[in-house]
Amino acid sequence: MAVKYLLCGLLSLCFSCLIAPVVVVICRRLKAGQTILHYVDKHASKQGTPTMGGAIFLLTLLFSGCFLSAENALIGWFVIAITFAYAILGFLDDFIKVRSHQNEGLKPYQKIVGQVGVAVVVAVFLWMSGRTEVNLFSLHFDISWGIIPLSILVMVATTNSVNLTDGLDGLAGGVSLIYVLFFGFVLAITGQAENQNLAILCFGLCGGLLGFLTQNCNPAKIFMGDTGSLALGGFIGFVSLISGFEFLIPLMGVMFVLSSVSDIIQVLHFKRTRKRVFLMAPLHHHFEQKGVHENRIVVVYIVITMAVCLAVFCGEIAVGI
Repeated sequence: MAVKYLLCGLLSLCFSCLIAPVVVVICRRLKAGQTILHYVDKHASKQGTPTMGGAIFLLTLLFSGCFLSAENALIGWFVIAITFAYAILGFLDDFIKVRSHQNEGLKPYQKIVGQVGVAVVVAVFLWMSGRTEVNLFSLHFDISWGIIPLSILVMVATTNSVNLTDGLDGLAGGVSLIYVLFFGFVLAITGQAENQNLAILCFGLCGGLLGFLTQNCNPAKIFMGDTGSLALGGFIGFVSLISGFEFLIPLMGVMFVLSSVSDIIQVLHFKRTRKRVFLMAPLHHHFEQKGVHENRIVVVYIVITMAVCLAVFCGEIAVGI
């Protein structure tokens, strides 16, 4: 299987590198430009940069479906379907922003309703298929019906966390790449046949993200938009749930957690005191306001994610998953 994983990743990378420039040109011709919020003054020069670039790695994920093994292929395609369901929700948000030439798309409650709706489908699927066991290193628990509220919480939290991390060129894409890569390794070493297709999709998505980053690194030629960030969050959440490794998300995805927590702290503290804890939230914008160049922030986020993921991966090997 190792050869198949490598082949899938390499061919997906080639595929994404081929379509990435095409997607950029199409988005430019469609005038699908991003409107920058007026108070994010450091990003004023990015006004009009094409968005919806998530299509690059989404199409690549679809391409990687060609490498799915016949056994449990249905599960793999269901993962792709859920990922695209979140992508459609993100696309609607992006489309409204582009059409109205402002940075407000779907109403917050509309996005939450859509996210919860897809999450409910995921929860019911896991419950009906008997996938109610969760794992953390050598610990295994069957939580029975508890998988339903847990699944909804994981899916909504993950999609929003990845979405909040998407604020600097290459940030969400780079952090997601490292997370998905190491999670693919975790799935690959479990030796379970049902996880092999999930690992294939992970490595295929890694190829897609690399191709996307060739166009998204600073200065970005295209943004992933909510089309990409919600899809990434949906993929990460669902693959983690269906494999029973959902508790690895806050560990390996610590930078996603940091984005969410910093944003929640900022909002709650401001509502209570009318004062801000950070110069701007999420946290990466705070560092940017402090004068740290966005490239440095992106590199630090990626390096921290890599270090944590490596530690978790070594821990999984040590306890024998």
